Amino acid sequence: QVQLMESGGGLVQAGGSLRLSCAASGRTSSIDAMAWYRQAPGKSREYVAQIGDGGATNYADSVKGRFTISRDNAKDTVYLQMNALKHEDTAVYYCRSLARGILYWGQGTQVTVSS
Repeated sequence: QVQLMESGGGLVQAGGSLRLSCAASGRTSSIDAMAWYRQAPGKSREYVAQIGDGGATNYADSVKGRFTISRDNAKDTVYLQMNALKHEDTAVYYCRSLARGILYWGQGTQVTVSS
């Protein structure tokens, strides 16, 4: 079992920055890739970014060049640095991990960008 806890969400003006954190606990040694997803009101959950256990990263086109995903394996934590935020980035952001073929999700953290 893996447990995930997100933090760092909040209210920010358009053009501002936030850094989200996702701390993993439990069987963290089994974690392969970790990713961020988001869900805006009335919309489906969508992919944001992913980082593999070797550090390879991938981003959705909508955030490429503005968001950076990173991980600190010693702290079992993955980060999402979000710069140049836009109103359309407003959503609940979820952390997801893949461990031995099983997906785990965190509870989410709200990010609100005022225009």
